[in-house]
Amino acid sequence: MEQASGIRVLRETHETPRTVCERVAAAGGSNPFGESNFRVVWGGSRLTWMGGRWTDRDASGSVIREVIETRRVPKYLPVERWHIERWMPAESYGSPEQWYEQTAEVEDGIRIAALGPYPARGEYEHCFTLSGADGSYVPLSSAACDWIVRAVEWAKRQPRREQGGAVATREARRARDWDRDADDLLDDAVPAFRGAPFVSAPFVGAQRFGRQIEQISDGMR
Repeated sequence: MEQASGIRVLRETHETPRTVCERVAAAGGSNPFGESNFRVVWGGSRLTWMGGRWTDRDASGSVIREVIETRRVPKYLPVERWHIERWMPAESYGSPEQWYEQTAEVEDGIRIAALGPYPARGEYEHCFTLSGADGSYVPLSSAACDWIVRAVEWAKRQPRREQGGAVATREARRARDWDRDADDLLDDAVPAFRGAPFVSAPFVGAQRFGRQIEQISDGMR
């Protein structure tokens, strides 16, 4: 539960299991601050700054007030999913001057930082959402998160001009045995998947997953 400006906001929150944090940290390494380059967060627990005009309503939908301010809101949708993030350095967002110039908005003559303060220590950005092909919920698996992180790191190290073909070839070669590999991958973390159609998870189709990894790693260069 969060209380902001007298308005109570209720949302489901979850802490990431320590075993998942440790496995992802081991797979992705650390940033200059000694923090994990990758992390796994629950959508309802991951908040970010957003500034602008807010209209607050009561349970019946009637307007209580309108206010111009910066609030903490869920960063990712849907909120009832696990998301993998990757740390981005401060320089990825330009200088503080550039940040405030590009993100500032004016409401009724009031200048407000629409995305909050400058991320001087860098920030974690979306990398992957654990969900089914139809957007359905998929249980958290440390093994799956480990695999995704290592795949992103591998793709990021490939020369850009060769990356697309390398990823496609690599993943296509594995497509024939993907169901079996995914089943083995999750065996230690999610026994419930044994015998279940795990191909409905976000990794559906090796070539499709390869394209997702390409896009992720390109955006992080």
